[in-house]
Amino acid sequence: MLFHFHYWTPYVEEMENFYKRLGFTVHQRIGKYNGEFKHFNPPLTVDDIREKNILFRIIEMKRGNINITFGYGKRPTFDHIGFFVSKDEHDEICKKSEMIQWKTKIDERRTFLYTPYGFSIELQTHIDALGNDGNNDAIHRIELMTLKPGLEKDLSFLFGNRASSVQTKLGDHVKIEKVQIRGLKEKRAIDMNGVELLHV
Repeated sequence: MLFHFHYWTPYVEEMENFYKRLGFTVHQRIGKYNGEFKHFNPPLTVDDIREKNILFRIIEMKRGNINITFGYGKRPTFDHIGFFVSKDEHDEICKKSEMIQWKTKIDERRTFLYTPYGFSIELQTHIDALGNDGNNDAIHRIELMTLKPGLEKDLSFLFGNRASSVQTKLGDHVKIEKVQIRGLKEKRAIDMNGVELLHV
């Protein structure tokens, strides 16, 4: 199941407020403050920490089966998407990834597949990565812009039918164009990084 995407962005506070409006909840904030990485999780709010000059590494927001993360960057930059898989599926996908010579990084919390298309793919097996808030909101489909063809074929090899949740088109840089979401509170919204969210 496609459940996640991550962006680097200069619009950290605006992104948090935007997704809160759409019903997402902050689950963690990690940022660099006075030279050290620290947690600034709820119940702390944006107003509580705005004046602290924190360089946020990650803000994690969840709703239903959707997990969105973002951290500070000088310009909006798409980093990765994520699939929630079983342990057996995880191991099979990693084997297939080696067959097409994609580098993998496996650790206890998550695995990354490094694609040749300018972004990475997270494999997640831990149920707490999902929102667990009682609703069934989910990512139906993501449309990506890529610099070269071949991604859909590679994803089909790795993920089988689940690859249909990712569509691609060629363009001049790598980014998420659209995200179709089941249960989105608004018919259409565009976040600060230019990602168009659509209700389906």
